[in-house]
Amino acid sequence: MIEVPAGVVHLRDEGTRTNWRVEVAAFLLAPHPVTRELYQAVTGEAPASPAGPRTPVTEVSWKDAVRFCNLLSETTGLDRCYSPGEDPDGQDVVCDREAGGYRLPSEAEWEYACRAGTSGVRYGELDEIAWHRGNSGGEVHDVATRAPNAWGLHDMIGNVWEWCWDLYDPGVYGPYRVFRGGSWSDLPRGCRASCRRKSHPALRIDDLGFRLARSL
Repeated sequence: MIEVPAGVVHLRDEGTRTNWRVEVAAFLLAPHPVTRELYQAVTGEAPASPAGPRTPVTEVSWKDAVRFCNLLSETTGLDRCYSPGEDPDGQDVVCDREAGGYRLPSEAEWEYACRAGTSGVRYGELDEIAWHRGNSGGEVHDVATRAPNAWGLHDMIGNVWEWCWDLYDPGVYGPYRVFRGGSWSDLPRGCRASCRRKSHPALRIDDLGFRLARSL
């Protein structure tokens, strides 16, 4: 896990053309998305895929990611962050950010860490930092095979989208959760630090995974 320093990030929703400022406390973030081999080691199984063990695990829902975080916390002797419920929409999941265990990053934490002090569309040249539609050959790739950002974080752009904790816009989209970062199948427009997407927390798809965070 890499320590991300405290700071401020300005988020933007292009659909509503709104901006908001978020103060981010220092936290820990994994240097790359959760891999298939780690997911299988912790849960005993991984979603069926021809992809190799060092590729990001995909076909995992937001709810799957929450369960994985709790299981990894328990396995490593840490307190669980999540108190999951029975709601199929995941709206009764409660997060204790101070528990000390593994969790999903917030959307603000994710974008702040992705930018790593930069303010442009992305933190480097697209082909150098990301697997995207133009260079991926139509498939997911091993983690950490593209250049990292200034804070040592790989694959923040491209390879797979990453679930975040946040609801996207509950007044409009109900339980839909945010995911960020673009993937191996996206055009450059989807591979930007500010690009926001959303879906139901039960969605499983072949270009969406997640990354681990911990509070300090």
